[in-house]
Amino acid sequence: MDAEIALVAYPRCQMAAIFGLTDVFRVAGEQAAILGSPDTPVRVSHWQLDEHDVVCTYDSRPGTAHRPTHVIFPPSLVEPEHMGSADTLRRWALGLRADGAVLGALCAGVFVLAETGVLDRRPATTHWAFADQFARRFPSVELDATRMVIDDGDVITAAGIMAWVDLGLSLVESLLGPTVMLRTSRFMIADAPRQHQMPYMDFKPPNTHTDEEVLRIQQRIQSELDRPLSIEDLARSVSLHPRTLQRRFSKATAMSVTEYIQAARLERVMQDLAVTDHTLERIAQSVGYTDTSTLRKLVRRSTGVTPAEYRRKFRTPSTRVAEASPTHA
Repeated sequence: MDAEIALVAYPRCQMAAIFGLTDVFRVAGEQAAILGSPDTPVRVSHWQLDEHDVVCTYDSRPGTAHRPTHVIFPPSLVEPEHMGSADTLRRWALGLRADGAVLGALCAGVFVLAETGVLDRRPATTHWAFADQFARRFPSVELDATRMVIDDGDVITAAGIMAWVDLGLSLVESLLGPTVMLRTSRFMIADAPRQHQMPYMDFKPPNTHTDEEVLRIQQRIQSELDRPLSIEDLARSVSLHPRTLQRRFSKATAMSVTEYIQAARLERVMQDLAVTDHTLERIAQSVGYTDTSTLRKLVRRSTGVTPAEYRRKFRTPSTRVAEASPTHA
């Protein structure tokens, strides 16, 4: 049976993902034809709610009855807590799943899929920034927010807003083979499906709590990353016992003071690797590390790549110009 990818346009979803995935499969079909498969088996259709019915609004191969083999919920343009109801679309997707369709979702769209219960006791991923919220709402899901794409057979999930490229290429590989996938990725000047989203994670200081003393400690840590920061000294600065500070800090931020300091320092390291041409030794000193080998290990553990690999991946154009300059010291 020919494959049909049904892309679901729920309220306030990312239409760029829907159109982008449509283009991925169009290019994949063209590449398959070059290799001698003129009739690509992949059909793409777009679906949305029209009053009380789910209707098709686009079909790459119109004229025959629809039999979606894959139903994909794209990312949302709003955060999960602000997403509207998609009950009718979920029920429609579950009906197709009963006929054998694979269900998939990306980013905040994974929340839509998780509401169906099909992810319970199964591995899944979503955008790293939504991981804590997802884990609280769906504790039965085996969440791994370090992964970019998780294909669990009849369910497939992907990470961030631009992970539709990775999901699309992964589906091309499974439906049309690795050769067509590689030709598609090269034609689109896109990397082959990435394995991890760890290099893209950043540290967001939790500062929406109301503990004034903890907020003051957080501000001090951010401004004094290059200095020794002991729990005793920090506690003394807000007239608290160290144990009291530890307890209140953990309650307010869900992190220990030591974990917070390390996360803040690593975030500064990542920024400096990307926007400066400073040596790792100089960057280490600027955030209070004297042992660069320890820092290298921390960067690798946090991002999945070495500091040099991180710099090559994320360095800014101005940094590249500086490194290329013959007069640069």
